Amino acid sequence: MSGRQGGKLKPLKAPKKKQFDDEDDEDLAFKKKQMEENKKLKEMQAKAAGKGPLLSGGIKKSGKK
Repeated sequence: MSGRQGGKLKPLKAPKKKQFDDEDDEDLAFKKKQMEENKKLKEMQAKAAGKGPLLSGGIKKSGKK
């Protein structure tokens, strides 16, 4: 019997990253502003999806041949 190990060694586990709860007022205001913008954007997308195409006829052809 030998004292050698076979195969790959498992890497050591890295410590878990901590969540930082000490956010600045600027960060909170920025996140709030982003959430409001996303909400407005989604409302506009839903409103636009309900309608048909913006142009009614597409390419218009004259009646002459």
